[in-house]
Amino acid sequence: MAVYVSTAGGVVAVAAVVLVYIFYVRRRKHLPTRSLGSAFSDYHKIDMEAGRLKNMLGSLAIFSYQELEQATNFFDEENELGDGGFGAVYLGKLQDGRDVAVKRLYQENSRRVEQFMNEVQILSSLSHPNLVRLYGCTYPQSPMLLLVYEFLSNGTLWDHLHGSRRSLRGLPWGTRLNIAIETARALAYLHSIDPPIFHRDVKSNDILLDENFSAKVADFGLSRLAPVNVSHITTAPQGTPGYVDPEYHQRFQLTDKSDVYSFGVVLVELISAKVAVDTGRNNNEISLAYMAIDKIRTGALGELVDPDLKIVKNHEVKVMVGAVAELAFECLARERDFRPGMKQVVSRLEEIKQLQESKICNKLINVAPAVRIQSSKSGPA
Repeated sequence: MAVYVSTAGGVVAVAAVVLVYIFYVRRRKHLPTRSLGSAFSDYHKIDMEAGRLKNMLGSLAIFSYQELEQATNFFDEENELGDGGFGAVYLGKLQDGRDVAVKRLYQENSRRVEQFMNEVQILSSLSHPNLVRLYGCTYPQSPMLLLVYEFLSNGTLWDHLHGSRRSLRGLPWGTRLNIAIETARALAYLHSIDPPIFHRDVKSNDILLDENFSAKVADFGLSRLAPVNVSHITTAPQGTPGYVDPEYHQRFQLTDKSDVYSFGVVLVELISAKVAVDTGRNNNEISLAYMAIDKIRTGALGELVDPDLKIVKNHEVKVMVGAVAELAFECLARERDFRPGMKQVVSRLEEIKQLQESKICNKLINVAPAVRIQSSKSGPA
């Protein structure tokens, strides 16, 4: 709520009220208070953003903080669905009976406000079956920055590959391949719209699964809208270790191929069920991307593949896994010019899915993926 005071004394009084309010809210939520200058500056930053938020909401709903506090049972730890670097996500139930996922952003400062506005701006303008749906948010002046999404009951891909939802038999290969295809479609859509959107943080923890294991890409806090007719965005590298495009990291150039690289890591996760970074592995295998490049290039794919896929016993799965490994290898090319675009990735994955026919499998099995890969200009130097 904007406040205008004509006298200097009035301004000081308003500042004092604002700071007392911030102190009270943070004390109630066990969050640290900040300095007078920082808090007052951020308050005005948030206040200015409120006007911009009104213009971009469209059909999205504005929720009160109190409504979402009640929906999550006061952000009860038992309702916590996940906890990431930018905020925690809670299961909530709205008054109309809908189950929702409520993201509470950490550190309500100007940087978090920018991420909040970025996510609202992007998701409010998009519509795709493989993108998570944003129902609405609180105003930036809210005691906490809250985003309200559709609730997807099967958690994240990371949960099923590495976490608490991993079953004794693991995800079936058909499910893994469908997840790869649907995720690729979402990214291809982002790259094809005008202006294009670079997700910037593609990872298995941001791929959500519904009750039918259909995939939806989430978390657009770091995403960027690409200027028209520009080959790249010059910006400081951000993202999750193990998934960040090495060329972006070195040259500070964000492109659509940065998402392709990150997706390549996800493909390797799907065929290996190994985490992207593991300091418990040998030094040259801490990075899953580098480990995969080495195994695929040297024809040692069997050392990489998840044993739950049983490729030794299943000829069709073996062929499809090999083809996905080859595609992942190309996505992980050190230089972006050698990586495929996401539309090409979608086409390749859909072709791989059709390899169920034994004649096609028999035809391809005679050309080992590792042999074909060796001639490509991929992988780290």
